[in-house]
Amino acid sequence: MPITLDSTITDLPGVGDSYAQKLEKLGVNTARDLLLYFPRRWEDFSHVTKISDVKAGEQVSVKGVIFDIGTKRSKRGMPVTEAVITDDSGSAKAVWFNQPYLEGSLKKGDEIYLAGKMEWGFGQLNFVSPAYEKAKEAEDELRHTGRIVPIYPETAGVTSKWIRTKVGGLTKLIYNLKDHLPDNVKKRHDLLDLSAAVRTMHFPESIDELKKAQKRFLYDDLFCLLLSVLANKKELEKNKAITIKYNEAVGKKFVDSLPYDLTNAQRKAAWEILKDIARPIPANRLLEGDVGSGKTVVAAMAALMTANAGYQVAILAPTEILARQHYESFKSLLSSFKDIEVVLLTGSMTGKEKEDALLKIKNGDVQIVVGTHAILSENVEFWTLALVIVDEQHRFGVAQRMKLKKANGETDAMPHFLSMSATPIPRTLAITVFGDLTLSVLDEMPPGREKVDTHIVPPAKRTEGYRFIDQRIEEGRQVFVICPLISASDKLGVKSVVEEADNLKKVFSKRKVGLLHGKLKPAEKEKVMNDFKEGKLDILVSTSVIEVGVDVPNASIMVIEGADRFGLASLHQFRGRVGRGKHKSYCFLFTDSKNEKTLERLNALSLLNNGFELAEKDLELRGPGELLGVKQSGKIDSTMMRVLSDPLIIKEVRETAEKFIVKENLDDYPKLKEKVAEFEVAAKLE
Repeated sequence: MPITLDSTITDLPGVGDSYAQKLEKLGVNTARDLLLYFPRRWEDFSHVTKISDVKAGEQVSVKGVIFDIGTKRSKRGMPVTEAVITDDSGSAKAVWFNQPYLEGSLKKGDEIYLAGKMEWGFGQLNFVSPAYEKAKEAEDELRHTGRIVPIYPETAGVTSKWIRTKVGGLTKLIYNLKDHLPDNVKKRHDLLDLSAAVRTMHFPESIDELKKAQKRFLYDDLFCLLLSVLANKKELEKNKAITIKYNEAVGKKFVDSLPYDLTNAQRKAAWEILKDIARPIPANRLLEGDVGSGKTVVAAMAALMTANAGYQVAILAPTEILARQHYESFKSLLSSFKDIEVVLLTGSMTGKEKEDALLKIKNGDVQIVVGTHAILSENVEFWTLALVIVDEQHRFGVAQRMKLKKANGETDAMPHFLSMSATPIPRTLAITVFGDLTLSVLDEMPPGREKVDTHIVPPAKRTEGYRFIDQRIEEGRQVFVICPLISASDKLGVKSVVEEADNLKKVFSKRKVGLLHGKLKPAEKEKVMNDFKEGKLDILVSTSVIEVGVDVPNASIMVIEGADRFGLASLHQFRGRVGRGKHKSYCFLFTDSKNEKTLERLNALSLLNNGFELAEKDLELRGPGELLGVKQSGKIDSTMMRVLSDPLIIKEVRETAEKFIVKENLDDYPKLKEKVAEFEVAAKLE
């Protein structure tokens, strides 16, 4: 059976179930996936150098004849294959470790290409573990040497050389790929056709040609991403919303009831939101603010104005712990307004509690409903829902809003929408991915919020760190300990919460240690959290369930085990759980890693306390795909990084997308519509 784009990966010659399982980890399941699995970088071996011209430390290609080849054993018993390669200028030695089979495939007299680095070893210059190709076999096209060579993201057992070989066998299929980008867009921006761009990404003939292919996918990605955003915005604007008029007396009463002054950033953001919800089309705003910047107060003002006008508000939190905390916060903030009732709705409530809450929501007896995404379930009927506030959920698709619209009592109006995030997003990403959301930023911290001292703790300093922590507990403080995993069976070489809790009970034998993770029943979670809040526990060992929003002012130390396993945004969130009271606070990053890039990332956290600065650093270190959780086949993070730092390119592509969405109908471009759908970052509903 001939191989097609839709052939499964096991249909390819030499790809069995074992390779298929490995490739699945890379997101490669079909021949099409493999063709669209692009290199992460390229090494330029296109200039074949004379052996006599090669210098130590250089990455080069040479072409020569094998004068001699043989395999011997090192002192430790490892097979070492050595070959002497000659050309008309001189000779060099090539050394391969633990590859004795090479002596069978490479013979004396073979003309070969070598590509790699020349290094000192064994008292002379050698090519150490170079890539090689026999000149006779590579007559049609060199793949591993003598050209610009692609280096792919790899996994155990799947090397770049293996991928190059398999992709090389599929090049004829490249011309069967259907181009989804409209011809007028390609012509206007001088973009390669899809087939030419895909071939060039794998096997570029020159650096200039490679840049053209990268440009094609750059515009491709950004254009489709923006079309997704703008299509969502266009769809929303077809709907109407309830207008919530600003009541100055109510606003003044709320501000006067607060035990502190609002920051200028809070005042500005609140006014932007209040103007939004006074319009007859659905508001769609993202409220960004660093940990502790006061987003809840701003959201409470919008909720108050909506409730005071006689309508309902839904507040959605990612976890029950945070939902309960929001419930307490909103009740406290609105305590001066006796006619406004706040109700909690979660999965752990008893049948009677839930039944009473649902009836009150349906009849309009409660104005503010706080809960998890369970609020969106079929059995929840609102009387008149006018505002939805979602915490830590950047995207909330049209489908979810339509569900709320249909359940919206007597009106077919769509609720206004406010998303809150304590994960600052680099401005360039906000402009692109969240371009359908109007942005409000809390870039000013309330007075009195002190810097949390952050330190990297290697294994040698762990005991010293424990001693310091015990001293703080003796002074009455409490400690968070975050671990990446739940049980020891999750074997990734990092500590589990269960193991770590047992370990810390021994290390801190005089202290009370609690355990919190996602597999506990809701009632168990609540009890552990309450015990910690009430000071009945000295140390709380937890998974990342503790990441967002949990507030324990007496906790002044955050310990993060396996800190190298988390992104900067998550680490900053964890750190934000401390420093919320009057006590000096610390964050300790426990790691066994010696990787330079990892330590650079952790060091950034120790140097920077501003979430927006960290977000920019995270973008620089990890790239936009990983940061957004939309990494997919075809995405070129290094190229996207370049465009996202260039506002002129963003402006150019955005203008093209805006004109397209106004003048054209996506339904007339089925391939483009399908591609755009891949970029829809939909809300992850629980």
